[in-house]
Parts: sequence; C-alpha cells; structure tokens
Amino acid sequence: MESPITGTAAGVPFTALPPTALPPTSSSPAVDGRAPVIVTWHMLDAPRSDAAFAAALPLNGLPAWRVHLGMPMCGARMVDGSMDAGMALVRKDPLMSYLYPFVRQAYEEFPAALESIRAQLPIGDGPIGVLGGSLGGAVALRVLAESEVPVFAGAVVNAAIRMRSVVDLFPGDYPYDAESGEAVDSLDFLAKADLIAGRAPLLVVSGELDHPALRVDAARLVDAVGERAELLSIPGLAHPLAEEPGIEPAPQLPHAREVDAGLVRWFRRHLADAA
Repeated sequence: MESPITGTAAGVPFTALPPTALPPTSSSPAVDGRAPVIVTWHMLDAPRSDAAFAAALPLNGLPAWRVHLGMPMCGARMVDGSMDAGMALVRKDPLMSYLYPFVRQAYEEFPAALESIRAQLPIGDGPIGVLGGSLGGAVALRVLAESEVPVFAGAVVNAAIRMRSVVDLFPGDYPYDAESGEAVDSLDFLAKADLIAGRAPLLVVSGELDHPALRVDAARLVDAVGERAELLSIPGLAHPLAEEPGIEPAPQLPHAREVDAGLVRWFRRHLADAA
C-alpha cells in the first residue's frame, strides 16, 4: 500500500490516498492517467482529523484518489496543538460559535481547495465523490444540495442531517432567536432532499447505536430522497469511528472496517459515472 500524501490546498490541510492501479480497460474511469477523486470531511468526534479519518475509512481498492480534507480548528489547524479552543467555542455557543461556522467555513473553502488539489495531484476534471462523517456529513450534504461542483455519488456516516437534532444533544434548551433559527434551518437537509435527489445517488450509513435522533434523521433522509438513496445500518456501531483521542492515525476498528467495506462497494458501483 502506498503512503499517504499530505499537504495543504488553498490553506486547507489534506491527507490523500492514491488510487489502486488497475490495468487499462474500456470501463476504467481514469482518463489520460488522471483518476477520479472522492473528497471527504471528517467528524469532530473521533476520528477528528483528516489523517485519522483516512486511517479509519481509507476506502482502499478503488481506482480513485481519496482526498481527506481537514475541518476548521482540527488536525493541523488545531490551536496550540489541542482541541481546547474548539471546546471553548462549544461552551460559548454550540450552534453559532461552533457547529454553524465550522460547516460554513468548510463549505466555503471547498471550491478553492478542490482547484488546488487538482493542480497538485493527477486528478481528472470529471464529477467527484463526496463523503462526510458526523458534522463533516453536513458539509458533504451541503455540497450536494447547494454547490455547482458535479458529483457522481455521495455518502454520509452518522451524519448531522438536521442540525436541530445535533443542537439537542448538548445540555440545556438552546435559546433560539431569529438569527440562530435561520442558521440552524439552513442546515436541515431533510428540507433539501429534493435538491440532493436531483444531484447524485446517496448512501446514508447509520450506526445502530448512534444517537436515536440521528438514526431517525438518517431513515427520514433516505425516504425523502427516494429511489436514489440507500440506508446502510451497521450493527454495534455507536457515533465515533475511532478510539479517543482520534487525532492521530490509528488501527481501523472492526465497526469502521464494516463501514469502509460498504462505502467501497457503493463508490465502486458509481465510479463509471465519474468519467
């Protein structure tokens, strides 16, 4: 197995895994030596960095680049080498200081990061795959629902599908006002299911031991998207995909291996549409 490639793309740290070499065939999506790409956004639970997410869900065996992007204030962008600054934002305001701005920043910096990645790596200019875990799932869903970047397939794992459900996981009743109500509703992807359905097929992976509200949202999203969506339920999987602290790459856990296998099957099925 080839070593990961690390770097930055328009200021965004990334960990890239090269495609599996395949003999040239008429069905191969690679064109002129340039392979398709699947772009991912990690969780803020473990694994909470691009390198750790690449270790948990490497998607090996695909003839495509897997480029794992770092979320704000995570991994190489941690403040003083720890997650303490991010936790301070949670205590200040979990929605308006943490969840909403993290998704917004990751989404807004994505187009320039993708352009930079294509300049650095032999990646084709066709549609991309997108994958997100937990809060990173909200970024992937926003790319599907709102961006103009062509996507051949998407997938999310234990995703933040409806941000009100995520806010409810924090202690106390959140004091919504007009601004925060508008922000949280802008990240309700059940309401954007028609847009997602019109963009690309979607795999929704849900751990059977994930937070119950997130499990409900996962099933509702698959129903709302319709025939282009599939639900993959993973027995025994809680919300995280790796053990704490989840910052450095770690051996793949058995449940993450099962998620990984399902994602590989999904993206392999749809890679022909990346040509």
